[in-house]
Amino acid sequence: MTLKILSGLIYIFFSFSALAQEEDSLDTERLSKMVSLTEVILRTDLNVPRFIDQVKNDTTFYKAFRNLHLLGYTAWNDIRIKDKKGKIKASLVSKTKQTRLADCRSMEVISEKVSGDFYNDNGGYNYNTGELYAGLFFTKASVCGETNIVKGIDFRPQSQSGMEKRKEQLKMLFFNPGKKIPGIPFIGDKINIFDPDKARLYDFIIDFGEFEGESCYVFSIKAKTDLSGGEKNSIVIDSMVTWFSTKTMEVMARNYDMSYDAGVYDFDVHMEVQMTKYGNYLVPKLLRYIGNWDVVFKKRERGLFTATLFDFSN
Repeated sequence: MTLKILSGLIYIFFSFSALAQEEDSLDTERLSKMVSLTEVILRTDLNVPRFIDQVKNDTTFYKAFRNLHLLGYTAWNDIRIKDKKGKIKASLVSKTKQTRLADCRSMEVISEKVSGDFYNDNGGYNYNTGELYAGLFFTKASVCGETNIVKGIDFRPQSQSGMEKRKEQLKMLFFNPGKKIPGIPFIGDKINIFDPDKARLYDFIIDFGEFEGESCYVFSIKAKTDLSGGEKNSIVIDSMVTWFSTKTMEVMARNYDMSYDAGVYDFDVHMEVQMTKYGNYLVPKLLRYIGNWDVVFKKRERGLFTATLFDFSN
């Protein structure tokens, strides 16, 4: 259950049919009227509906992660599991190197230090945080025939089952959080923050800012502070802040916080992603995750990880 929910709350890319796009354009017009613009943005005469459409249908974030399949890179991997007093009870710190040769990529473990019961007796992961990280960044065998093409890809978790379904749900939130995800108990439709009925619970603000010297639009989505108890129960994404390049509208960074208490499970998750450019490739260079999970009949898991990627190569 824990991995099912965890997976369902961290991966998004979604494609629309022509009808869905037509309905979506109506929602965009309604949503645009809810967005606040700072004074500096007002002076630019920004086309807000077009901006919102670009945000909702962004693929640059997802493509940046797919670009990792075409490149070599080195990574520092730091995964920690804490007890209720905040002390580390299991961890993995390693350095790995991905190599791309011809049409295939493979990963080599340069160094690794493990503490506690991070691994089980079969060499698998005792904790969902470790399994989640491995699914994102670790490769055990050679993987061939991959591309970074995102156009036309349609994730359909409802057509999958078991772990494959969990991976599809994971992709749907992680790569473009804010749209409805089918199949997650109690919260699937509550994530759809771009639906005007859900959007009324949030403050939307567009501002100017910088990310590592690059001019960006800073799009902030935060739950309103004066919500009633019932309205708070409809909130899963507490806040999301994204830095979009003003030149290319590529996602340069994104932070988001999610929490929910469904009775049979509860969670509180914070994530940060930072991008960089390697040649013409936009790639993630840093990903931080802090998660606190409790599922009925399971032990509470307090996990965090940091992935630091560098030394990219073709």
